[in-house]
Amino acid sequence: MSGRLRGKRVAILVEEGFDAREVADPMAALREEGAEALLVGASAAAHYRDRNGGPTVTADLAASAARVQDFDAIVIPGGFAPDRMRMRHAMVDLAAAAMAANKPVAAICRGAQVLISADAIRGRTLTCWPSIAVDVRNAGGLYVDRPVVRDGNLITSRKADDLPAFAAALIDALLAL
Repeated sequence: MSGRLRGKRVAILVEEGFDAREVADPMAALREEGAEALLVGASAAAHYRDRNGGPTVTADLAASAARVQDFDAIVIPGGFAPDRMRMRHAMVDLAAAAMAANKPVAAICRGAQVLISADAIRGRTLTCWPSIAVDVRNAGGLYVDRPVVRDGNLITSRKADDLPAFAAALIDALLAL
């Protein structure tokens, strides 16, 4: 553990149907660097299954209790969870507040759906899972097909195969704080 991110706190949003690698890999990378990574779900202590019915995670904190000022960054993993997250006002509000506060917000795969619901991508360049590229465009974002895109505080990636670049970009953004 390098400790370069000691003292940094990152919220990783979780909901039923998350992509297991898109939660586990960023969490491991952040913790390896000394950051505190907390799982934020609809309810504290709630259990969520991944999109294949596999690994279960337990939320450390309810989104309604999470305050943007308590975190240095927000991670929005993909899978099918973002479709549920965008129906959770507290999760959408947390993402919107992090964007407004210019904190690093990292979304992978379908995670951009939460930012679309937060009306937070207008005029921004980002990438995502290809099936929601039209949604990004309709929300005023500029979609590009790249492994990772950083537009100011916004960090996005397409899929789990992009996780090394995604985690590196998130760590770089946190180191720059």
